[in-house]
Amino acid sequence: MVRSYFHLHLVSDSTGETLINVGRAAAAQYEGVSAIEHVYPLVRSGTQLERVINEIEQAPGIVLYTLVGRDLTERLEEACRATGSPVLSVLEPVHRMLQGYLGTHSTARPGAQHMLNAEYFKRIDAMNFTLAHDDGNLPLDLNEADVILLGVSRTSKTPTAIYLANRGLKTTNIPLIPGVPPPAVLETLRQPLIVGLIASPERIVQIRQNRLLSLKADDSSSYVDRDAVANEIATSRRLFARNRWPVIDVTRRSIEETAAAIVDLHREHRLKFIAD
Repeated sequence: MVRSYFHLHLVSDSTGETLINVGRAAAAQYEGVSAIEHVYPLVRSGTQLERVINEIEQAPGIVLYTLVGRDLTERLEEACRATGSPVLSVLEPVHRMLQGYLGTHSTARPGAQHMLNAEYFKRIDAMNFTLAHDDGNLPLDLNEADVILLGVSRTSKTPTAIYLANRGLKTTNIPLIPGVPPPAVLETLRQPLIVGLIASPERIVQIRQNRLLSLKADDSSSYVDRDAVANEIATSRRLFARNRWPVIDVTRRSIEETAAAIVDLHREHRLKFIAD
């Protein structure tokens, strides 16, 4: 397949995360087409905007923006018309809907979603907790966790835990090691949501082989033996089933998809916990 490319300019007066996510989600729907991303975060002055416009003039393409200052947005749109670059305010349709429904106007505050409020510090606290409890560390205070991830080696436990921490969930992950029983306290915990992560033996072997290759280590051990890996996964499945812990197969899931499923499970878990 011949792949084509286009320039995608993402202009934000904040971190640019919203635009990056929207742009990538939309571009991913077009096979054979890739975006050359130009990301411009924290654009809050006319001088900064002129530098952005200069780059757009050098490489015209689609322009998405989240600027709240009217003078900046008008200047950007004027420049885009001059270069023939389609331009769109990503948040404007949402603002119009909210204004119509709420009957009030928004207050222009660049980066308002990143203010240092209680939610922000909750995420920082969750991140600190998660990093301190990575790979089975500090098992004595597991009841303080919001989520506990269990799985054999290379089931994406750590990156998933960090992603969940960024969503404000204190997460610990515990590896399931052949011949080593998991902490007995797990079967008595009520507050944390315990989730088992599994993957196909083929996927696990592939990841482990790549891991050993990067470490220049010997790959003849049972660590990458297909039958041994299949047995590890089967054993973990029995553990999860015995304790009625929800299971997520991460074989074909991205970290974001796995985390989204866990967030949904955690919401249901908290409702049951509160009801009890």
